[in-house]
Amino acid sequence: MRTDRDIMNAIILTAIWGVVMMLAGAFIQNKRIPKYLAISGILLILVANCWELYTGQTLFSVDLKDMIHLNSFNLAFISIALICTLMYFLLSGRDFEKVGTHVAEYFALIFFILCGVSLVATFNTLLILFLGIEIMSIPLYILTGSDKRNLKSNEAALKYFLMGSFSTGIMLMGIVLIYGGNSSASFYLNQIHLGVGKMPVMIAAGLVLLMISMSFKVSAAPFHFWTPDVYDGAPTVFTAYMASVVKVAGFFAFMRLFENAFGTIQPQWQNLVVIITAATLVIGNFTAVFQQSVKRMLAYSSIAQAGFMMLAIFAMNLAAKEGLVLYAAAYSLASIGIFAILIKMKDYTISGFNGLAKEQPVLAFAATVFLLSLTGIPLTAGFQAKFYMLLAAINTHHFVWLVILAVGCAAISAYYYFRVIQAIYFKESTDTEPHIWDVTLAFKFLLLLLVAVIIILGVKPELIIDWLHYFPLP
Repeated sequence: MRTDRDIMNAIILTAIWGVVMMLAGAFIQNKRIPKYLAISGILLILVANCWELYTGQTLFSVDLKDMIHLNSFNLAFISIALICTLMYFLLSGRDFEKVGTHVAEYFALIFFILCGVSLVATFNTLLILFLGIEIMSIPLYILTGSDKRNLKSNEAALKYFLMGSFSTGIMLMGIVLIYGGNSSASFYLNQIHLGVGKMPVMIAAGLVLLMISMSFKVSAAPFHFWTPDVYDGAPTVFTAYMASVVKVAGFFAFMRLFENAFGTIQPQWQNLVVIITAATLVIGNFTAVFQQSVKRMLAYSSIAQAGFMMLAIFAMNLAAKEGLVLYAAAYSLASIGIFAILIKMKDYTISGFNGLAKEQPVLAFAATVFLLSLTGIPLTAGFQAKFYMLLAAINTHHFVWLVILAVGCAAISAYYYFRVIQAIYFKESTDTEPHIWDVTLAFKFLLLLLVAVIIILGVKPELIIDWLHYFPLP
C-alpha cells in the first residue's frame, strides 16, 4: 500500500535515465545507439508507471512532506505522456541526427523534460510547481537553439528564453503574494484557505499573476505571441514535442493549480478565464487561416487547440477532467504524427504537399487522418476530445455563447486543415523531383499504427477515460 513517504516512479526514473543518456553521449560514438537506449528507457518507465497506476505501489520511498500528491488522474496523464513520447522516439528519433552531433544529449534533455512533466502533473505545493515548470522549460530553451547553424533557431531560442524567464518572474511574484495573503502562510495547495466571500487583495493579485504566467506556458491569448516564432524557428523534430506533450502538461498543471488552490472561489476568476478562452479561440483560428507555411500554420493551430483545452479550466468538472485526458492523447498523437511527416518533407509550404497522394499514398493517408483528428471530424479521437470539452462547458450552465464560439472556431479550423488535404489529393505537383526524403517501411507501419490508435479512440474513448475511474488510487 502507498504511504506518505512514497514518490512516483516516473519522477525518479526519468531523471535517472536522463543521466544515463548523458553518460551514453560521453562514451558511445555511434549515433544510432542512443535512440534504442532511449526507447528502452521509455518502455521501462512506462511499465513502472502503469504498474503504479494499476496497483498503487511504487518502487521508491522518499519523505517529501506531502509535496507530491498522486491519483489516477495525474498518473493516467503521465502514462499518456510516456506513450506519446515513445511514439515520438519511434517515428522521429532518427531525425535527431540531422540537428547536430550531440544526439544522446538531445534524448537526455527529453527525459529531463519528462521529469518536469511528472512534477507539474503531481505537485501539491507552489514550490514544486515552480520547480516542475523550470525543469520542463530549461531543456526546451536548449533544444530550441540546438541547430546552431540556423539563425532562426538561435533567434527562437533567445526569444523563448527571455519570454520564458519573464513569465517565470511573474509566476514567482504570484506565488509570493499567495503565500503572504493566505491565513496559514503556506505554499501547500490544500492549505490555501479561501472561502466564498470577498478575496483579499494580495490573493486576488497573486491569482491573476499565476493565471497570466500559466497562460503564457500554454500559449493562450493574449500571451501567445512567442509561440509562432519559437515553433517556426526551432528544429522541426523538437517543435513536434513542444507542441504536443509539453503543451498538454502545462494544461494539467493549470487544472491542478486552480482546482485545488482556488476551486472554492471559481466564480470570482471564471470570467477572466472566459475572456482568455474566447481570445485564444478567435486569434488562433483566424491567424492560422492566412499562413502559407504548414509548420507555421500548425503553430497557430496549436494556439487554437489551446483555446479548446482552456474550456476544461473554465468548466473544472468531471467531464472537463475526462476531456482533458482524452484531449492530451488525441492532440499529442495527431501532432506527433503530422510533424513526423512534415520532417520528411523538402518543402514546408502548403504547395509542397501538392500531389503527395500519388507519390507517397501511405503518408498522404496518414497525414489526412491526423489533420481530420485535429479538425475534430467524427470517428477520430479529436472529435471525441472536443465533444467532451464542449460537454464540460455546457454542464456549467453558464456562458453558452462560449460553446457556440468554440463550435464556430472549429468550423474555421476545417478551412486551413482541409487546404493541406486539398493539396495532397486534388492538386498536381509541378516539381520533377520527389517531395519527400526517403522513408522506410518501418516508418510507414508506425504511421498506420498511429492512425489506428486515433480511430480506435474516436470509436471507444472510454479506453482512456476509464483510467480515471477504475484504478485503486483516490
